[in-house]
Amino acid sequence: MENRVTVSICGEEYTLVAEEAPSYMQKIGSYVDEKLGELISGAKVSRSDAAVLAAINIADELFKEREASETLRAQLKEYSDEASRARAETSELKREIFKMQNKR
Repeated sequence: MENRVTVSICGEEYTLVAEEAPSYMQKIGSYVDEKLGELISGAKVSRSDAAVLAAINIADELFKEREASETLRAQLKEYSDEASRARAETSELKREIFKMQNKR
């Protein structure tokens, strides 16, 4: 089901239409508004320049988060592989203990 939410970005109203929850879309709109506001007030740039700079900054955040996510996935896989090896070693050691106990 598509939801419609009106958000204010730099004093302009935009209607967002998406399947995401209205609260999520509002959060996204507020985030973009905040980023643009920081650039406009801090760097004294035009609205269109601020929009481009905000897009670049948000894309930079996205790429860094993706890289961090991939690093975490690789670490999780490494830990999972290590845990599998430890389980296999534990099973092997249990079999050896069982064999030794039966030899007595």
